[in-house]
Amino acid sequence: MSDSNVPDDLDAKHERNREQRIEAVKHWVEYIKSEPPEKWGPQQNAVVDDQLDAAQSIDASAAHRQHVTDVAEDILAVRDESADEAERDSSD
Repeated sequence: MSDSNVPDDLDAKHERNREQRIEAVKHWVEYIKSEPPEKWGPQQNAVVDDQLDAAQSIDASAAHRQHVTDVAEDILAVRDESADEAERDSSD
């Protein structure tokens, strides 16, 4: 029996996972466009907080912990920008 299909199977799995992630992001974008920040903001905060807690609970390098913190700060900045934009749009 040959393992020659293993890389192809793994590539196909990675592509499916990628497509599922893209669909999830698109779904989230539609959700935050259709709902007020007061509803989705706490949900997003919970996800970010859980990711930070998980990162802190493992034996990760200082560089990795810093990377996670930087990503979380970027997410929060985008959230704040989105909230500001939504507020401006609602006042027009």
